Amino acid sequence: MRGTSQASYEATRAAVDPVLVAAGEDAKTIGEQLFAVVDALDSSGSLRRSVADPSRSAKDKSALISAVLSGGFDPRTVSIMEALVSQRWSRDTELVNSVSLLAIDAYLASAQSRDALIRVESELFAIIHGLDGQRELRQALSDSSTDASRRVRLVEELVAGKADPVTVALAARATAVPRGERFVPALARISDVAAARRKRTVAHVKTGSPLSQAQQDRLEQLLTNAYGYGMQLDIAVEPSVIGGMRIQVGTDVVDATVLSRLADARRELAG
Repeated sequence: MRGTSQASYEATRAAVDPVLVAAGEDAKTIGEQLFAVVDALDSSGSLRRSVADPSRSAKDKSALISAVLSGGFDPRTVSIMEALVSQRWSRDTELVNSVSLLAIDAYLASAQSRDALIRVESELFAIIHGLDGQRELRQALSDSSTDASRRVRLVEELVAGKADPVTVALAARATAVPRGERFVPALARISDVAAARRKRTVAHVKTGSPLSQAQQDRLEQLLTNAYGYGMQLDIAVEPSVIGGMRIQVGTDVVDATVLSRLADARRELAG
C-alpha cells in the first residue's frame, strides 16, 4: 500500500492499538473475527466496493458495516471496522488487506499480553528457515489447488507440540487462506507486523557461518545506529555465502559477501 491507503491504515492502526492492548488475550478473538470479515469481503465484491466507496459518507459506510456485523460480533471488532471504512482507500482491495493486517496484529497483541510476542516472532523465523531446501514442502503449503485442511495438517506437523498457539494459528491461516500470497512470504510479512508491534524493523541477514552472540549484538547496534530505530535480526546461515554477509532491511540490500566483492572487482576490470 502507498499514499492514501497507507496513511489510512496507519491512522486506523494507531487508533486501534489501545483497544487491542486493553483486550489482552481477548485480542485473539478480535483477530479471529477480523479474519472472518476479510473472508466475507473477499467473497463479496459488492459489499467490498460499498464499504470502500469514496463517494459515500463515512457515516453511511460505518452504518452499513455495523449492520452487516450486528449478529454476534464483538463490539470492539465492529468499532475497528467502523474506523477502517470511515477512512479513504485508493482501492477496495487495500481496505481488505488492511483488515487482514489488523487481524494479524490482534493475534500478536494477544501474545504480547502474556509476554510471548518474542517467542512467536522467533518461531515464525524458525518455520521459514526450516523450509530452506524443502522445495516440495514449500510448494505444497502454497498450493491453493489442494484441500486447505491438508495444508493446515502439514503446518501442524511442522510445529506439533513446539510452537505457541498464536504461531500455529497464524501459520495455519497463511496456508489455508493464501489470498494470492505464497506461504513463506506470508510468514515473513507476519514477522514484520510482529517486529512493528515491538517498534522494531526486521533485518534479514544471510551469513556463511554462525554469528556469536557478541557479533549479533554488535550488528544489531550498528543497524540501529544506521537506521535510527530498533532492529530485529533474522539470521540464516547459508554455506553459499562465502565470508561476509548479506543484509536486507525493507527494500535496502547491503551485500558484503566475498563473492559480491569479487563480482565488483571483475566489473571494474572489465570496465
